[in-house]
Amino acid sequence: MTVQSANHAATFAAATAQRADDPVMIRTAAQLTRDLTAARPAIYWADLLGSALVGYAGLALAITATGGLRALGMVFAILALYRAGSFIHEITHLRPDAVPGFRTGWNLLVGVPLLVPSFMYEGVHSLHHARTRYGTAADPEYLPLALMKPWTVPVFVIVSALAPIALLLRFGILASLSLVIPPLRRMLVARYSALSINPDFRRRPPEGDFARHWAWWEAAASAWAIALMASVAFGLFPLPAFAITIGIASAVTVLNQVRTLVAHLWENDGDVLTVTGQYLDSVNVPPPTLLPVLWAPVGLRYHALHHLLPGLPYHALGEAHRRIAAAVPAGSVYHEASYPGLPGLVTRLLRGTRG
Repeated sequence: MTVQSANHAATFAAATAQRADDPVMIRTAAQLTRDLTAARPAIYWADLLGSALVGYAGLALAITATGGLRALGMVFAILALYRAGSFIHEITHLRPDAVPGFRTGWNLLVGVPLLVPSFMYEGVHSLHHARTRYGTAADPEYLPLALMKPWTVPVFVIVSALAPIALLLRFGILASLSLVIPPLRRMLVARYSALSINPDFRRRPPEGDFARHWAWWEAAASAWAIALMASVAFGLFPLPAFAITIGIASAVTVLNQVRTLVAHLWENDGDVLTVTGQYLDSVNVPPPTLLPVLWAPVGLRYHALHHLLPGLPYHALGEAHRRIAAAVPAGSVYHEASYPGLPGLVTRLLRGTRG
């Protein structure tokens, strides 16, 4: 990276951090979407159940078939389970009564089997949306990747492939040991109980009803992890089938990490941003681009809009974007957060890193 491009990245980051709020854009977005805030349970359940069914059917095909059918099963399993898993993001934003039973259903269908129960994200993702935390050292989901060394970008993606093994160890071994080793328990809660990317983030112990929710689903995930490891050890789950399962889970986490890589511009260096600054540091990849349906499912292709209106359910984001984009003028700040696709965003990030 040249000195000129490094200076450009630093200048852009500073300009975004100091960007004053655009009250017209914010007000227009809120007014045009007031009728879109209600979650529609039928859509949530149909999408989740369909994704899980296709995902597990694909996994079964990948395990039992050979050749092209196995490859086809793996593709379907990866994409469908990735979509099903992405609902953990919606769970963190849904009111408890918005889609009755959805959190429990998701944990049973996806969270426990994939060893990512919802407590790993609940109470964590909300910090990412906090006005004074976003993009700072207190944000569990932010790293200024555009201001870091170029090698950090591929490492950021590659290390995610190890997540399924790490989760298996976390729930299958460490969770049980931590019940009799208090220092291990404190470390497990603080450092290994959150889906975060900020290595300095430390989670506080849960309290009240959430502590009970946490304990229940941690126990379920631990029992599942122990049963899975025991079934492999005693030959009940053949090692090749286990390897395929872990490989598919790794592919899901890598795909999610790539999506995370382009969810923001990652150009904030610890400043507290305005709402508009936070919006501009985030990314929309709207139609006519088609592939984001696969790599940014469940509304994640409208990530900047989500940061502007975090209360909108995922199925309303497309309509909200169409309304706002049509209502604001061509020179509006709103359009500045829209990008044509994944390759350009990755290239932009790599060019911005400091060589």
